[in-house]
Amino acid sequence: MPSVRVHLATPPLDAAARQGRFGHGEPCPVHPGLAGPAMGRWAGRTLEEVAAEDPEGVRRWLTDPQFAPPGGGEATAALITRTGEYLAGLGPGRHHAVVAQAVVRAAVVAALELPAAAFWRLDVRPDTVTVLSGRAGRWNLLVGQQREEARE
Repeated sequence: MPSVRVHLATPPLDAAARQGRFGHGEPCPVHPGLAGPAMGRWAGRTLEEVAAEDPEGVRRWLTDPQFAPPGGGEATAALITRTGEYLAGLGPGRHHAVVAQAVVRAAVVAALELPAAAFWRLDVRPDTVTVLSGRAGRWNLLVGQQREEARE
């Protein structure tokens, strides 16, 4: 059975990320199933801004994988499912995608069949690469590579 190797690169911090602003469901043009999560009405705001207005919503978002940010946001559980289904459908060979840190978390949780609560326990650093490889639905995780190493 042919193998699949997925390189998930996180971009360096940009000005919005340095300010802690939520994205807008960042696209991933080559791999649309790996788009960032939709944040609904929270998009473009910092966690502190959202928490000041909706502390209960933030608490639920951080503790309940089924809770979606208001206004069309995507629940953590839905992001994990979407990401896992996309990974499962990839054809053999090497795939490279620049993705949001949340997508890396979702991919690792889905690939390793971890509970959804593990999503918030994974710290994904900017400007790094996470590599998943596998075949027949069984994934392995390679951790600790800098972006330059993963290109080889």
